[in-house]
Amino acid sequence: MIVIVDYGVGNVGSVLNMLRKVGARARVSGAAADIEAANKLILPGVGHFGRGMTQLAETGLIPTLEEQVLFRRKPVLGICLGMQMMTRGSEESDVPGLGWVDAFTHRFPEAPGLRVPHMGWNVVRPSVNAHLFERDAAEAERFYFVHSYYVRAADPAHVAATCRYGCDFVAAFEAGNLFGVQFHPEKSHLFGMGLLRKFVAL
Repeated sequence: MIVIVDYGVGNVGSVLNMLRKVGARARVSGAAADIEAANKLILPGVGHFGRGMTQLAETGLIPTLEEQVLFRRKPVLGICLGMQMMTRGSEESDVPGLGWVDAFTHRFPEAPGLRVPHMGWNVVRPSVNAHLFERDAAEAERFYFVHSYYVRAADPAHVAATCRYGCDFVAAFEAGNLFGVQFHPEKSHLFGMGLLRKFVAL
């Protein structure tokens, strides 16, 4: 069973629907008991970094999540803001992140002709050892993005995929059982389904 963590921030319904399309057993829950019983977890999120971290803290779920993710090493997938919250923090807020991955979240730099947020479809370039992408696909994988901030990883080995929008940025990271994607797989049609199918199969 995959549990999508419900803490009041995130497009949980769309994620659940996409997981069911790929044949996964999944549910949305903000209950500690469900998180403890899950085989895998998804941490969704949209919006402001500080608000997301504050709402997650107010649920009281952070100790439960850390027990399951850091000590029991259950696979967890952070989506968009959820990915950013797994880092040490963000330029968007003084509220610290979860710090599960040695990375930090930065705002896109100002540049002529560069609209922020980065919104729409873009190609990602997976790394050689990435587990959630079709590295040998005949067609480049394209995903749907909506974000003004991007993750910069301290360890290049944790970069699972990159994308370019004004600068190269981390489109996905992978560190053991920790996975994060800056795009929205639940809005990315066949490519999103393929990525979620691979996460389910881990």
